[in-house]
Amino acid sequence: MPDYVVIWEWLAFAIRWLHVITAIAWIGSSFYFVALDLGLTKAPNMPKGAHGEEWQVHGGGFYHIQKYLVAPERMPEHLTWFKWESYATWLSGAALLMVTYWAGANLYLIDPAKMDLATWQAIAISGGSLAIGWLIYDTLCKSKLGETPTTLMLLLFVALVVMGWGYDQVFTGRAALLHLGAFTATIMTANVFLVIMPNQRIVVADLKAGRAPDPKYGKIAKLRSTHNNYLTLPVVFLMLSNHYPLAFASQYNWLIAALIFLMGVTIRHFFNTMHARKGDLWWTWAVTAVLFIMVMWLSSIGLNQDSYEESEARALSPIEQRFAEAEGFDQVSDIVMGRCSMCHAREPVYEGIYHAPKGVFLETPADIARAAREIYVQAGLTDAMPPANVSFMEPDERRQVIRWFREAGGADLAGM
Repeated sequence: MPDYVVIWEWLAFAIRWLHVITAIAWIGSSFYFVALDLGLTKAPNMPKGAHGEEWQVHGGGFYHIQKYLVAPERMPEHLTWFKWESYATWLSGAALLMVTYWAGANLYLIDPAKMDLATWQAIAISGGSLAIGWLIYDTLCKSKLGETPTTLMLLLFVALVVMGWGYDQVFTGRAALLHLGAFTATIMTANVFLVIMPNQRIVVADLKAGRAPDPKYGKIAKLRSTHNNYLTLPVVFLMLSNHYPLAFASQYNWLIAALIFLMGVTIRHFFNTMHARKGDLWWTWAVTAVLFIMVMWLSSIGLNQDSYEESEARALSPIEQRFAEAEGFDQVSDIVMGRCSMCHAREPVYEGIYHAPKGVFLETPADIARAAREIYVQAGLTDAMPPANVSFMEPDERRQVIRWFREAGGADLAGM
């Protein structure tokens, strides 16, 4: 029989690889066009309808770029559309969400201490919140608030903070920040798919039909593009946050996310102003540094974790019970306690380790049963843990881990 955990791990790796590649392409093109748009200058003898131009040098050649605020008089024969970078990033991210958090809901998504959800309920909240959030945001943008961009941005910030708090009331801290990132990314891609691209198609159709395009479509697209510009950096942080317990395992993780959104604004404001040739606003970096210090302080005072006693007393989920009752569990528990728990503890004793790596605790039977898959992959199938084998885990001990996991039927459970 194939080991479905191995297949699932590689599937998740491949999707994550694709997600990173497409995100690089999307963010890169987004940053480039924002900088280009802000750096356009007026010049004599520009074609009719041209709003500005810029000369650039790259790769041994020179580029002469001109922008038409609404549209050129005649449609060019070849027109490049920038859309697939955004679509592919969102689609690969959605697939990664399903593979990691939906299929692994019992480990990564559901926190029984917050809300004891069935898997289908957690998945429904996960997917439904993304769709409902977009509808609320889109309604706000289409209201009269769209005519007051600053007020709209402030409301968007408040909505994002509320969503972050709400996710943390339902899901694990790791899933809460990841979902806030997914929620924000959904807004960004939906802006491209449902607003920016359709408006551009209307302008192109008018141009082909010999009609004068309505400038309002460009104005609407510009508003959504501005939102995307300021949301990009926080999304990247939130997508990386699942690797850093100090960010996600804090009871203040939603406040940390709120400060990160503000940092995204200060950083982008500096570059937007610089690219528009309006000066270098160095004070924005001072504000960013203060916000980051606040993030570090919040993470240090608000670590959110169950105590040793609470872990021992916690009732096991059906899947955890399956591993705890499997043959070899007692032996594996002894191995993990001797080789791993000095770092993966609520109060680590290994020199230089101050917080359990990735927030994974391996001190109690409940801890070990909950992290069965991680133990199997990291310390059974591979020698990734302990790092550099600092605790001298023997090959036979790794084989015992593999036998126990497979005895429990874990190898046939892809996402667990």
